[in-house]
Amino acid sequence: MYLRHFSLREVPFSITPDTAFFYPHAGAQAALNTLLVALRNGEGFLKIVGEVGCGKTVLCRQILNTLQGEFVTAYIPNPDMGADDLLMTLARELNVKLTPPLSRHQVLTGLQEVLLGHATVGRRVLVCIDEAQATRMATLESLRLLSNLETEKQKLIQIVLFGQPELDALLSRPQIRQLLQRITFSEYLGKMAAHSLQAYLEHRLSVAANDLHTDVKLFDQHTAQALAQASGGVPRLVNILAHKCLMLAYGENEHRVNVRHVRLAAQDTPGVQRPPSWWQRWRTRGLFTKVQAGMTEPTGALETQRAGGGA
Repeated sequence: MYLRHFSLREVPFSITPDTAFFYPHAGAQAALNTLLVALRNGEGFLKIVGEVGCGKTVLCRQILNTLQGEFVTAYIPNPDMGADDLLMTLARELNVKLTPPLSRHQVLTGLQEVLLGHATVGRRVLVCIDEAQATRMATLESLRLLSNLETEKQKLIQIVLFGQPELDALLSRPQIRQLLQRITFSEYLGKMAAHSLQAYLEHRLSVAANDLHTDVKLFDQHTAQALAQASGGVPRLVNILAHKCLMLAYGENEHRVNVRHVRLAAQDTPGVQRPPSWWQRWRTRGLFTKVQAGMTEPTGALETQRAGGGA
């Protein structure tokens, strides 16, 4: 592919949630800080909500990696299962030894014994549940009952729910109001600000770089702005577009990405906005009005736009 062409050792803009590429833009850093402080303070239930593609899964894995030495951790990527199945999954994640035939009472008892064992030696237990908006009502009730497990001093288990905005609607139902009251900290994981995008692109390119000679400035300021507009700041869309841009540049034997590449990538990607043409940018900046009024020369303005990565 284009790896040798750009002196890269791996694809820099994969949509796989790889924590090696985690970039702490303002929203991600705020959510990470909230989780770290709340979990280390012993809070029982926490919630992170964000739109599709905004990096919830990579944040989830980042927190698990960060706390790996401090907590016994469990990760449930898909909670769309019955209450008993979730308890069994959690028991397997925490290495609870169970002997068939199994009953709900036996699983709960086994979980409690393991959690008490960890608490006795000072180990805290963290469970991260991804795509939590898919959790069934009965399963959420089981999670609430798990949060009842505690000593006089501390919770035996801490749970973080990661989900899309539908999670808030789910938790607002009267049937599970007791669970909502137990969520002590909540954070919204938003999109990246446009001014952060160029640093984000350079960060991922530096992580994927083959050596010190790799050019991590493949996207200049104008190109990064075009990507920000096309993607709306959604990291997953940024990655998809940036990957296509590198493929286009490679196909043309170019060593830098330009706005035209972004425009072509956007045309090929559902759900993104096409960056404006040089003519639209020219009019937006008020140059068209100034030309009409005889305040500036159109030729110079046009050449400036082209030099900035226009058409």
